[in-house]
Formats: sequence, structure tokens, C-alpha cells
Amino acid sequence: MRVEIWSDIACPWCYVGKARFEKALQAFPHRDEVEVVHRSFELDPHRAKDDVQPVLTMLSKKYGMSQAQAQAGEDNLGAQAAAEGLEYRTTGRDHGNTFDMHRLLHLAKERGRQDELIQILYRANFAEERSVFSEGDERLVELALEAGLDTEDVHRVLADPTAYADDVRADEREAAELGANGVPFFVLDRKYGVSGAQPTELFAQALTQAWGERSPLRLIEDGGAEACGPDGCAVPQS
Repeated sequence: MRVEIWSDIACPWCYVGKARFEKALQAFPHRDEVEVVHRSFELDPHRAKDDVQPVLTMLSKKYGMSQAQAQAGEDNLGAQAAAEGLEYRTTGRDHGNTFDMHRLLHLAKERGRQDELIQILYRANFAEERSVFSEGDERLVELALEAGLDTEDVHRVLADPTAYADDVRADEREAAELGANGVPFFVLDRKYGVSGAQPTELFAQALTQAWGERSPLRLIEDGGAEACGPDGCAVPQS
């Protein structure tokens, strides 16, 4: 079974939702037969790469709230994250463009290191003091190498703004086609969608239901046509 997760590194509920989903997956009896793929979704795709601002300022402007209200929201998120065993800095974080991170995540997918990189990026953005936005490519290179990616590959992607750009845009178009207007958005076997950082119990229910309703292979008999198997190939008899 395949689970696709549309998310953004700048999305705190994606950070929390991933932890909740993974708790459900860990307890799922068929977890070793579940493939998890992370897909791209930018919350702020039109923000310039060098446009970095404090999270509280961004929230105040975007939602028309006071700094106190924005801080209260961050405090609530911090409590939600802590309940899942996650570290979360409720003050001092910043916000910026995540396009290059998504491009690196597509590189990581090709190299079999996607889950490692997305978790490292989440940790860096939400739990660490150093910014993933204001330090430029140097910080992203450091984090990508921590995830096990090759130095030359990472520098090549960051130096070429077209590298994996089409893959990111394709993910975002597909999200729109599926009706996702926010993240996190989980799609199970292209049959069920789960929107938001739902409780672990709901993810467990969704996994069980999607697994139970997988369509078994329907074999169309062809009248005994020759085939090869573990014991070799049938030899036509004249």
C-alpha cells in the first residue's frame, strides 16, 4: 500500500501530523508493506527567496491578528508538538521560501533518503536556533549532507534553479486536482484522503480501512497458455 503525504517544511501542523501518522504506522500490523512518499506543497510559493521575516510578523500580517494572538497560537503549537515528543521553539523562528527544500527532497527521493531529509529539515526549522532560511544555501547543504546526500549532487541542484522544479510543480498541480487546499494532506492508495494533523487513532483507522479494501488481483484465464515459473518454463509438446 502506498501513502502519499503533501506537506511543507514551513507548516507546523505538517511537523506534528507526520509524528502522529508515524505512531499509527508503527503500530500497524502491515507497516513493512506500506510505502510512504512525501510530495511537495508550498504554503507561500510567491515569496521571494530573500524575503525572510519573523514568524510572528508573518502571522500578524497574513491573518490580521495581534502579536499577542500570534504568540498564543505558537504556544499552543508548542504544546501540541510536545505531546508528540517533538521539540518546538515558540519564539525566535523565522519564515521564508521553501522551494529549494522541496527540490532537494526530490533529489533525496531519487537517492532513497527522502524521509531522512524531511525529518532533518523539520527539526532544523522548528526546533533549532539556526535558521533554514536566512543562512542561504550553506545551511541547506549542511542539512542535506546530514541526511546522507552527496555533496556534489546537492551543490548541483542548488546551483541550477530548474533542477527538480518541474517535479515540485507537478506535485502541487496534483494536490490541486485531488482537492487539497491545505496541508498536511495524506492520500492512501489513491482511495482515501486525510486532511490535517488528525489524531493518531484516526490515522490508524484510515490505514486499517485502506488496507482492508485493497482490490485483489483478478486473473483472466487464457486457456493454459505457456508460462515460466519457479520450476522452469513449460516446453510445448508437438
